[in-house]
Amino acid sequence: MNEDKFKIIRSLKDFIILIDTIIINYLKKEYELRNRLVYDIYQVLEYIYEANYQDIKDRKNLQIKAIMKLNIIDFYIEYSYKKKIISEKQAYQLSSKLLNINKMIYKWMHYEKCKN
Repeated sequence: MNEDKFKIIRSLKDFIILIDTIIINYLKKEYELRNRLVYDIYQVLEYIYEANYQDIKDRKNLQIKAIMKLNIIDFYIEYSYKKKIISEKQAYQLSSKLLNINKMIYKWMHYEKCKN
């Protein structure tokens, strides 16, 4: 496996692996929720990769889109917990990883703002 040096990407990949083990619990009637969750996390990964390859001045829009998607994913996790699809421990574990990723993106944005 390719070891990324970009810490946000590593964290996102770890989150994807974790979410993959948890979504097994989703019932057939909850496939739409599960599919949205998976699709959106892969979209965040795509936004981060794309932003990383952009010029610094062009990254902000993609970084904001990634943060927006992370907030939506957090809602999916909260909703899954309220519907008792996932346990409180799983919801906490996923939400804390998301919060960590969110903080890293904000720090990345702040760092680039200070550079300009």
